[in-house]
Amino acid sequence: MSENQCDIRIHVATNYIDDQSEPDADRYVFAYTITISNNGAVPATLMSRHWIITDANGKVQEVSGDGVVGEQPYLQPGERFRYSSGAVLETPVGAMHGLYRMETDTGSSFDAPIKPFTLAVPGLLH
Repeated sequence: MSENQCDIRIHVATNYIDDQSEPDADRYVFAYTITISNNGAVPATLMSRHWIITDANGKVQEVSGDGVVGEQPYLQPGERFRYSSGAVLETPVGAMHGLYRMETDTGSSFDAPIKPFTLAVPGLLH
């Protein structure tokens, strides 16, 4: 399958959740909203996810599982799927990256990479 047939784009927006965070207890809660766009020529289903979450101390959490938020969204060409989730860090700054394992109607699978993005308490990074 050619590269342009499978073109999944991923956009991430993040927020710090102040009222759920407890900095004195090293608990920093972040929300992120992901928009997955199928810019390719073939339909694809998001089968699974794999996240790597790293805090400022270098502590790494890996999260894997089926689908996202209990769903395995099926995206026709031109369609988008948006969901929100969260992460809890022990430091006010961290980063996430990962991939979605996608599968086409013909049963071929491919990885849609999620580029690294920063989780940070507002005002800490310039």
